[in-house]
Amino acid sequence: MRIVVKVGTSTLAYASGRLNIRHMEEFCKVLSDLKNEGHEIIVVSSGAIGMGMGKLSLKKRPEDIPTRQAAAAVGQCELMYTYDKLFSEYNHIVAQLLITNHVVHNEQMHINFKNTINRLLEMDVIPIINENDTVATEEIGIGDNDTLAAIVTAYADADLLVLLSDIDGLYTADPHKVKDAKLIEEIKELTDEITALAGGKGSENGTGGMVTKLQAAKICMDSGCDMIITNGANPYVLYDITEGKNVGSRFIGKR
Repeated sequence: MRIVVKVGTSTLAYASGRLNIRHMEEFCKVLSDLKNEGHEIIVVSSGAIGMGMGKLSLKKRPEDIPTRQAAAAVGQCELMYTYDKLFSEYNHIVAQLLITNHVVHNEQMHINFKNTINRLLEMDVIPIINENDTVATEEIGIGDNDTLAAIVTAYADADLLVLLSDIDGLYTADPHKVKDAKLIEEIKELTDEITALAGGKGSENGTGGMVTKLQAAKICMDSGCDMIITNGANPYVLYDITEGKNVGSRFIGKR
């Protein structure tokens, strides 16, 4: 399969912004093994601003755009250095792609991006994609990496998008507040009832939440591919997914 895996800041880093070494090592190990098995892997990775906060000893996410962009510039170096180091241990090459909303709306840039992704995969490289937070603003940015991951999935003609989050999937109610909330294992249509289940923003250092995940699901479903939301605390769950086991919440693409 050609699989896009989106990993969020809450999986890669602690609340302090410092790298969660154990999670990141396990994540890269599992992806390397899946690649060895024959799957094509594309990573959409958050974490640049969070890691920049850690390196710059910032106590909370910056509110002003210049400081956020400065943190992203520092953190992106750390993020890619770590990915390169960890994947190299398993003899895999990574490539960095930083994009903005212009890639989505400019036809030639869209084609170039798609061609680059395909050629990297042909060359046995793992593309690691993030929004270019050093220049993107709310006016010109894609907005969040859930949406970015869905766009990448559609452009790359991938079979599956996996969103690794800090929650097991979509529930019938907020599981943090409602004890008997039930996990919804399969969603074939984004009805008003399903959309209404989305809450607000997720973790403190992230930008996404269930709202953006359902927006990503719509992009994937409309393009004909499946999307899974599952907990990124245990990257080994990716083995279960590739083996066809029921994991998290699966949104079924239109065939």
